[in-house]
Amino acid sequence: MNSKPIEIYHPRTVSHLGLWDMASLQFKIYCLVADNRRIDQAMLSLAQSFVQAEVLPRVADEGDDNGMGFVIIHPGESGVTVSAHWWIQGSVLCQHNYRKPYAAAQPLDTVNRPVIGCIWELALIHAEQEAWRRTMMKAEPNPSGYMTSRADFDAA
Repeated sequence: MNSKPIEIYHPRTVSHLGLWDMASLQFKIYCLVADNRRIDQAMLSLAQSFVQAEVLPRVADEGDDNGMGFVIIHPGESGVTVSAHWWIQGSVLCQHNYRKPYAAAQPLDTVNRPVIGCIWELALIHAEQEAWRRTMMKAEPNPSGYMTSRADFDAA
């Protein structure tokens, strides 16, 4: 059991950074920032490289994708997380994460580490799940409706 104190919840700023078109996928891009952190060009480049080099091959290997997803770029208190999500088979959400503590030389092994997301990221994942159900899981799916919908909060 972890004997460290439980982290105290403080809302984190949420913003939208537009869309990325990569291969045959479109990703909505979210920024989720802890109080003392910021997103800079190097972090955006890191996120784009991660999606290009690690996520797109996973999407291709998995197959049956719906061509849409979202990415959360999250400079947190102790490290940066890039959490990429894509929809397959009409109702299944896939995920691949990049996580690197600020003081670490290398990122963590997120393939064998069973992390879904932190409490702040889960708020965005839930908003995206609701948007998918509302726009795509009906008799006439609305891909543009999904891609233009955004989490309707400024802090998570």
